[in-house]
Amino acid sequence: MSALALVPAAIGVPLILAALGVLPRLRARAMTLSLAAPLAGLAAALLAPQGETVRLPGLLLDTRLVLTPSGAIFLGGACLLWLLAGIHARRAMAGLDATGVFALSWNLSLAGLVAVFLAGDAVTFYAGYALASFAAWPLIVHRGTPEARHAGVVYIALAVAGEMAVLSGLLVAAAKTEGGLAIADIRQAAAGAGPLVPILLIAGFAIKAGLVPVHVWKPLSYTAAPAPAAAVLSGAVAKAGLFGAALFLSPAAGGGAPVLLMTALGLFGAFYAALVGLTQVRAKSVLAYSSVSQLSLALGALGAGLAAGAEHATLATAAAVFALHHGLAKSALFLGAGAARAAGTTPSGLRIALALAALSIAGLPLSGGGLAKLAIKHEFAGLPEALVIGSAVTTALVLIRFLAVLPAGPHRGGPVPASLSVPVYLLAGGALLLPWGLVDAAGIGLGYPLQPANLIHAAWPLLAAGVIWRVFRRMRGPSIPAGDLLVAVEACLQGAVKASRGLGMSLSRGRPWQPRRAMARLRRTGARLEALEAGLARRLPAVLLAALLALAATALFSASG
Repeated sequence: MSALALVPAAIGVPLILAALGVLPRLRARAMTLSLAAPLAGLAAALLAPQGETVRLPGLLLDTRLVLTPSGAIFLGGACLLWLLAGIHARRAMAGLDATGVFALSWNLSLAGLVAVFLAGDAVTFYAGYALASFAAWPLIVHRGTPEARHAGVVYIALAVAGEMAVLSGLLVAAAKTEGGLAIADIRQAAAGAGPLVPILLIAGFAIKAGLVPVHVWKPLSYTAAPAPAAAVLSGAVAKAGLFGAALFLSPAAGGGAPVLLMTALGLFGAFYAALVGLTQVRAKSVLAYSSVSQLSLALGALGAGLAAGAEHATLATAAAVFALHHGLAKSALFLGAGAARAAGTTPSGLRIALALAALSIAGLPLSGGGLAKLAIKHEFAGLPEALVIGSAVTTALVLIRFLAVLPAGPHRGGPVPASLSVPVYLLAGGALLLPWGLVDAAGIGLGYPLQPANLIHAAWPLLAAGVIWRVFRRMRGPSIPAGDLLVAVEACLQGAVKASRGLGMSLSRGRPWQPRRAMARLRRTGARLEALEAGLARRLPAVLLAALLALAATALFSASG
């Protein structure tokens, strides 16, 4: 079998496993089967030839798949963390996925994400992008708690808005091409289509990545979701927004103004989210705001690089190195938080691994994170160095906060199971070491990170953060609930509803509004919606299985034709 066959297999294997996992006889072993889902993608990232196009005539609009240098890094990182998070999920979700919906969503999200990273045309990109978005929703609401349901509502509302924005931008750009749907054609059309297309694309990708002010789904979703789901959402799915921005935006997009806006929002969000993260009391909420901060910085840096006229391929590769490191390190932190919560404490070995991963994200010299930060500094020349240093300080502070809120009580029971702890160690080790294999791809060379000036510039922000934490750690700051801006908006809406009720009663002239009757109607409507949701949940596996079989049949027909 040619190594090129690994490219379509990277998408097909998760789809097949998703279909098999809903069969009654295999449902109990669905998460075990899911461990094989990322293997083809990982093999494709390592072995498949880059730059060669695989065509699937008749599938969608003649699907084209291609492995680019940056796509290989995004793909390899996502599949590696999906594999290790799957090992954790197999143990953590044991007995908690009787219907198989979690495993189904797990595999479908991976298939969609792989399609995003391998897409050679706009239709394939959007199909994968939408699948990754919508299949992630059951992962968020899996626990069924009020917190999870609220997070799911916020997530799906913003996901739909983001999908509409991306789809609209791609459609407008496609209309301005000469019938071509290749990624390069869409990118060129977007650059010359005026500000509308880049604004739509940036809006959609910003929602996926969690750029302030459309970041509010992240702290709610990551906190409510099981730890392995939060790990893949933060480490991989959210990276589709960064990948899409690097794929479709260019320096000339919309005259440059939309890119500058993305830069400004990204740099603001890098500091805002870190400061809000310092006020959180739950480990996963702290990590969620840290993720918002880091991806905001990445989008801001990407915008600065585009504005400075850097080459597109170079920017995409630097963004990929950053995404690889952040995905592995942040997944290690989420899984570590889940393992610590399950144990009721944080064993010393686990705490050391989490501390190293956290320091790497903050830019520890000679770590993978330090290398990724240097790639940003080197390639995204338009980014002010002072902002990079300030971001390193705030990043270190918020990750110290994460370590401080981890469980620290007496250990209960036996040791943390290896299936929960070993993935954390491997992810942390990968975050520290794997980016070193990409120094040439990042364009910085092996000697650049070893220069004394770079070592000093990377070290002193961490030392400064340690001193600041030591001095101010006992201060009681403001408490900002997870969701921050959304909480304020919801409070304003509730106030407006109360005010409208009072106004309605004053205008009724002796016929006061009857809130009990209205509430009864709302409850009946809610009951109907819950019944509809329950029915859809029962039928979801069968519907998706039928859709997958239809898709597979179409692919086979196309291949045979």
